[in-house]
Amino acid sequence: MNRELENTRHAATEELAEVRDLTALDQWKVKYLGRKGKLSSLMNRLSEIPPGERPAFGREANSLKQDLTAACQVRLEEIREALEAEKLVRERVDTTLPGRPLTGGNLHLATKTLEKIIDIFTRMGFQVLESPEVETDDFNFTFLNMPQDHPAREMWDTFYLEGGNLLRTHTSPGQIHAMRRFHPNPVRVILPGKCYRYEAVTARSEFMFHQVEGLAIGESITMADLKGVLISFARQMFGEERQVRLRGSYFPFTEPSVEVDMDCILCRGEGCRLCKETGWLEVAGAGMVHPAVLASGNYDPGKYTGFAFGMGSERTAMLIHQIDDIRYFFGNDLRFLRQF
Repeated sequence: MNRELENTRHAATEELAEVRDLTALDQWKVKYLGRKGKLSSLMNRLSEIPPGERPAFGREANSLKQDLTAACQVRLEEIREALEAEKLVRERVDTTLPGRPLTGGNLHLATKTLEKIIDIFTRMGFQVLESPEVETDDFNFTFLNMPQDHPAREMWDTFYLEGGNLLRTHTSPGQIHAMRRFHPNPVRVILPGKCYRYEAVTARSEFMFHQVEGLAIGESITMADLKGVLISFARQMFGEERQVRLRGSYFPFTEPSVEVDMDCILCRGEGCRLCKETGWLEVAGAGMVHPAVLASGNYDPGKYTGFAFGMGSERTAMLIHQIDDIRYFFGNDLRFLRQF
């Protein structure tokens, strides 16, 4: 039996030296130190040894178990160190190599278009102002010549809030804020910002969109001044060869009112799908500021005149890039956004 202990020690030591990973080490432990391992099998044969030799055999077996357990722990530490060293080599970073290039962000197409519109008008002498997105009923409607029950209010589907306020349906309330801020001095401002309409989302309408409002107030301002500003804008925005026409329309806060069209940038007025075969594209709404609106802004309609206009930045971008669905702007689809 003592010879078997020595043979077991010799075999276990040799096999342990060949172990290279944790799985093999676990298998070795089960084979020699497990409840059904070789040492346990030898201890179960203790009854085969003469009684006088049993104590010595027990001491030798326990000593062997302690030695193999200690050797197993040492081997475990060696394997862990080797694995850690392999991991460091595998995951090392060569600091002499150039870094990975970072993917740069980009401005949204609507923002780019809005910035270009602002740049054009500021070069024409317009200041940029902001006005609230949450408005009172008076600023959004009444002060713009639309008192309670006025049928023109039906042109805007409105988000009303608790307390009577609302999300502005257009940037035109900014006209009143600007006039009351600058009165009695002349005014020449643009007011870009978000607008909200309680409408179904379709290819041509969104419940939130951006507008740019323009306003000029002073003595002896005429429709000719408005036309000159709009023609200059259209040619800077869409190309020097653009032709512009003013078409009669109706807005409650301007009188007279016009729709501003330009010749189609695709077919050059010949007629195509983009312009619906008309040869013209609508780019803005405009007109001379209504006397009632001037009075709401504290300007004397008998002394002062002015013009106003409004346009959508998404609409402008759709014309420039021939985009047929406004929902692309807000769908967060990088395949679309990365084109611009």
